[in-house]
This record gives sequence, structure tokens and C-alpha cells, in this order.
Amino acid sequence: MFDKIGACTWIFGQTPLAKVAEGLAQLGYNGVELLGDRERYPVKETRQILEGEGLSVFSLTPPDIDLAHSSPGIRRQALDEYLRLLDYSKELGAKIVSCHGKVGRVRSLTSQDEELKLFKENLAVIAEKATKLNLLVALETLNRYESNLLNTADEAIKTIEELNFSCLGILLDTYHMNIEEADFIAAIQKAGKYLFLFHLADSNRRAIGRGHIPFSAIFSALKEIAYQGPLIVECNAPGPDPFSPEKGPGWETLLWDEIKETINWLRQKSLTRYPPDPLKS
Repeated sequence: MFDKIGACTWIFGQTPLAKVAEGLAQLGYNGVELLGDRERYPVKETRQILEGEGLSVFSLTPPDIDLAHSSPGIRRQALDEYLRLLDYSKELGAKIVSCHGKVGRVRSLTSQDEELKLFKENLAVIAEKATKLNLLVALETLNRYESNLLNTADEAIKTIEELNFSCLGILLDTYHMNIEEADFIAAIQKAGKYLFLFHLADSNRRAIGRGHIPFSAIFSALKEIAYQGPLIVECNAPGPDPFSPEKGPGWETLLWDEIKETINWLRQKSLTRYPPDPLKS
């Protein structure tokens, strides 16, 4: 059984948090992965909205920053923003903050080795502060069409073991894994104790069951490694532009169908303790 089932607020675009929270709670979700934007989601107001719907903040996803850029100024700005994100996470009560390469930059500006070195230097600073704040940092492995850094579980594990901070772990996402991992199960097994977060979307980034990813085997593997972290739904409405959740007229209605379909799949497979669809009771 998995007890922490959330959705990433990024997939809802500009939809107000109050509407997102109400919809998720009605469907039986019990948490969110919040886009790390303090201005959009002020601490007091955000906690009031989420707590009012019985939702927890399981994790934060960072704004689109570049911790590995060749420009020292841009790197410093990104690092400062991420350090502020850790403070924000602590205030919200979120335990985990994800971290990844800049989305949309798919090639190095200098060399791959140099950018990975710069990324690790900043990550060490981040890990030091996260340790002091008693937070966890989950390195998300993105596919090669979204980022040139840390595309596989092996690459993330190598980085974690090299830096040797206990606060560092991995975020695996089935959509990205479908592109980068030769074997879903082997990647999950390798991640093992390092797996802090797990994102759910099918091969076409839609609801579970709308693509060809072997989710039954994946959930068996998660049970095998005794994964107890959050499951975060990050499917999208169908449509163009993988970097924007808002796909055109009617996208929001289509997205809610995907969100509902995913949690119903989990219920049908007895993977969550949640009762039958509350909207049918």
C-alpha cells in the first residue's frame, strides 16, 4: 500500500491553488508537489488552502534555474534562488526539494564534464544547507530532450556517492525513465535506499494506462525496495509543447480526467488505502 499520493501543481498551469486543492481532495489525493514560487504561493495563504483541504506539501519542485551555466553570475543567481527555496520549503513544512538540470537546455555550453563539475559544486553547497535544515534533496533524472545533465539513475547515484551527503537522493519519473532507462525495474532496484520521490505518468505523459509503461511490474519493484515516499502524479493533458501544461481550449477538463483516471487505477490495483472514488459515494 502507498499512503502518500499527490500531484504536481506545475501541471495545472495558472489554475488557482484553491481550485486545484479542492479538486485533488475531492478525488482522494492527500498531498501536492508544489511549484517553488513564493510570490505565487505565499506561505501563510498556501498552508491555509492546503490544510483546509486536508492536503500536505510532500515536496517542492524548483523554478527553472541553471546551476551549471558557464557564466558565474548566472550560476550564482541560480544557487541563491535555490538556497532561498530551501528556506521556503522549511517554512511550508515540505521535507523534500527536487533538483535537476535546466529544463530545455539539452547541450553543454562548454563541455559535459565541465558542466557536471559546476553542477556538483553548487549541489554540495545546497546539500550543506539542506542538512542544516533537516531537508532532503532529490536529484531528478530528466530525459535527454529536456536536459543534458543526469539522465539516468546510474548517473544520479554516481553523483550522490561522490558528494557523500546523506540528504541527497533520487527522483525517478516513469515518463523520463521510458526514454532513458533500459530496464525500469533494474533502475528502481539500483536506486534502492536513495529513492526519495517517484513521479507517475505514462509513456505519452498521460494517465496511467494511456500508454505502454509496465506499471504493475514497477509497483512490485517499489514494494520490493520498501519505498515509502510520495507518489507524485505528473501527467499532462494531451496536446503540443512538452514545456507548457496549458495545451489549448479545454485542456483543464482533459487534465482532470487524467488525474482522476490515475488515482482510480491505483485504487483498482489496491495500491492505495483510499476508499472507492469519493465522487461516487
